[in-house]
Amino acid sequence: MSLLDRVSTLLRANLNDLVEKAEDPERMLKQIVLDMENQLLQLKTQVAIAIADEHLLEKKRREHEHEATEWRRKAELAVQKSNDDLARSALERALSHDHLMAGFTTQAEDQKHEADSLRQALHKLEQKLSETRAHCEMLMAEHRRAKVVGRATRVRQVVGSDHEHTLNRMKSKVHMTSAENAAASEVLAPETLEDKFMTLESEDKVELLLNEIKSRHAATLSLAAPQNAGGDR
Repeated sequence: MSLLDRVSTLLRANLNDLVEKAEDPERMLKQIVLDMENQLLQLKTQVAIAIADEHLLEKKRREHEHEATEWRRKAELAVQKSNDDLARSALERALSHDHLMAGFTTQAEDQKHEADSLRQALHKLEQKLSETRAHCEMLMAEHRRAKVVGRATRVRQVVGSDHEHTLNRMKSKVHMTSAENAAASEVLAPETLEDKFMTLESEDKVELLLNEIKSRHAATLSLAAPQNAGGDR
């Protein structure tokens, strides 16, 4: 892949898509910036070489232009001296330099177009690099923030679970304590007037039941006594 093709690929790169596909977005973004910086350095070198070649070709063109002009001047001088053969030789040399000048002119123009293309690519890459650095900083900050939020969410979930468990445990303990206190209160509470009457009524029932049992027992004994007497006679 040529330098301009690599630069074109970098210029078309969609950072958001790359970040979504990357396992380590921060590392990937840093690598993109590093690649662009390396390509920018190479591109600057190529631009400098292209400009130098352009100047060299232009210099060669001017030299042959000057030589062609000089040989034409010499041909005129030979004509003035009535030396046609020398004039013809001078004109042949002038035409040769004209031909070389035309070739260097074409090469210089082509080189100028290439240098201009490299300059434009360099300018675009510099802009893209500046935008990418800013975009990378924003994306990395967003990525770090997302990781922090994720960690905070997990911590809240853990803390919330522990807190809920602790709260339920404390509620159970409070309920148990309340029940124990209520039971103790019932046991230790002083006897009320109603309680005294209930006790009396309960005692009366007990006495009534006891008397009923005694009466049945006495009746049984009374019935058994005459039978025993008859047996004695």
